[in-house]
Amino acid sequence: MSAARGALLTMQVVESLPTLREHVAGFRNEGARVAFVPTMGNLHAGHLALVEHARSLAERVVVSIYVNPTQFGANEDFGNYPRTLERDCQQLAKAGADLVYTPNDVTMYPLGIENATHVSVPGVSNRLEGKHRPGHFDGVATVVARLFLMVAPDVAVFGRKDYQQVAVIEHMVRDLSLPVAVQSAPTVREADGLAMSSRNQYLSESDRVTAPLLYREISRIATALEGGARDYKALRGEAVATLQDAGFLCDYVAIRNPDTLKKSKKDDTRWVVLAAALLGRARLIDNVSAG
Repeated sequence: MSAARGALLTMQVVESLPTLREHVAGFRNEGARVAFVPTMGNLHAGHLALVEHARSLAERVVVSIYVNPTQFGANEDFGNYPRTLERDCQQLAKAGADLVYTPNDVTMYPLGIENATHVSVPGVSNRLEGKHRPGHFDGVATVVARLFLMVAPDVAVFGRKDYQQVAVIEHMVRDLSLPVAVQSAPTVREADGLAMSSRNQYLSESDRVTAPLLYREISRIATALEGGARDYKALRGEAVATLQDAGFLCDYVAIRNPDTLKKSKKDDTRWVVLAAALLGRARLIDNVSAG
């Protein structure tokens, strides 16, 4: 038997909540810590890096695959979001996941989405992505809270590419006193700097050549900040102009306090530079820390 086939047989794939809890209880009886990586599937190397990071934090790793309808807007790509469960499970087995949880809508929202209890995180949810995707972070917080209650992990791992999402989840965990440690792992990039994303496959061949400019522009701002530049408006304006000239439609390029995501002040010494822009059919987001 090949190692890959053996790993796939060892890894469990479960759909029902009682079965999930039975397996997690078994991990607990072993004395194992449990790490959790929530995903929407269509996995790439960035997701697998999260699994690898999770393995460094706990003896057992649970990964969920669920395309959550409540975090998609009316005109977004929920219906077209790629579902690649078989391939995802093969990759997760090779990456060392112990259990894959694949709930359906009835399991996640047993009273129906229209009657579901929602979690809303004030403040940090309303800026940047929250402003451009109303309701998105309510959907994220709601599904992550539900998954935390189902999986009951010791630690959960998220990618730093979704910087604001991590901030929302950290706020929720602190405010609700959830017994989960939230860890973020570095953004995994292609060789030319483009942040890995499931939506990168929407890029045309020519747009794929242009796409890394987003990372280069926010990196240029980060370098300028560390070099003493403080004209935030000029730095953002130059980046937006460069991106738009290249064919991007910018939602925002922002320089923010890394802890609160509020607008940076002149005496700040640490920043996060965040950007979101549409390029062809793909909406790209990225961020770089400075200071």
